[in-house]
Amino acid sequence: MHNPSSQSNNRRQWLSLLATSAAAWGLTGPLALHSAWAQTPATIQPLAQLRIGYQKSAVNLVILKQQGVLEKRFAQTKVSWIEFPAGPQLLEALSVGSLEFGLTGDSPPVFAQAAGKDLWYVGAEPSKPESSAILVLADSPIRTLADLKGRKVALQKGSSSHYLLVRALDKANLKWTDIQPIYLAPADARAAFESKSVDAWVIWDPFYAATELAIKPRVIANGKGLSGNSSFYLASRPLVSQHPDVLNILFDELSRADRFVHEHRAQAIKLIADFSGLDAGVVSLFLQRRPRSPVGLLGAEAVLDQQLVADAFAKLALIPKPIRVSEIVWQGPGLTRSVLKP
Repeated sequence: MHNPSSQSNNRRQWLSLLATSAAAWGLTGPLALHSAWAQTPATIQPLAQLRIGYQKSAVNLVILKQQGVLEKRFAQTKVSWIEFPAGPQLLEALSVGSLEFGLTGDSPPVFAQAAGKDLWYVGAEPSKPESSAILVLADSPIRTLADLKGRKVALQKGSSSHYLLVRALDKANLKWTDIQPIYLAPADARAAFESKSVDAWVIWDPFYAATELAIKPRVIANGKGLSGNSSFYLASRPLVSQHPDVLNILFDELSRADRFVHEHRAQAIKLIADFSGLDAGVVSLFLQRRPRSPVGLLGAEAVLDQQLVADAFAKLALIPKPIRVSEIVWQGPGLTRSVLKP
């Protein structure tokens, strides 16, 4: 497993590669990551349907859903909302044509790309390192990351929690084979955690906040210094190549929703609680850990951070082959906002 110095070396190598590739094409900045086909002019046909995949943690999307904003902006389009328990399930639906647009954490797109799924990174939110954590019960003998050796650890395979655990073990000088990963969706993982069928649980908000308030577990690490826990918007090839104008509107509205969350916190908490069924206290707690999250395009630094995620999984043979993240990053025409660096 790689250490901080190797991560730094990898970062420099990838920045150099990105710069070299850009120079070869006579491009600079985010334009270096354009896909050639993405410059095809958009069709003039209106979008017939917009199916959006989301999770309870997708704050900006939840606000838009609850406010009915997109149904008004896309009056000629059938807008549908489909909830998923985690990112891997969402991206599977996106890749088989059951969705046009969705939001996940950092790891699901890596697993999807390695499996040959046809999807594209189109946007990102800033990192949220404090919004995911490794939990143990209050009476657990586990006190440090090193104490995870030989333990059963619950996590959603291919999720952002997967990468957090990889980095945590690296920090503790443990190998992946030093633990017993138990792959469970969040609801099943919590049940296993509370019944002591597993020794630790790696999870993200709002499941993290709900568990924290309900049973007061101990946090042995969060993402700070380990994983940025970044969020990425992904889209289908038809949406990207034929309707970049739709993406432009989506990002405008998502950034507006983020401003609403920070400027009208009480109203936002109520909207999210009404949607999710979560207690207002849980919603308030996980929003406190969430920084401002406007939506922007992926810049070179964001691509590099994702490449480090991909490289970590490839090194451990947790994905079937190494991948180059930049190959599915879109910086399409018509999107004029500044590049974001999660």
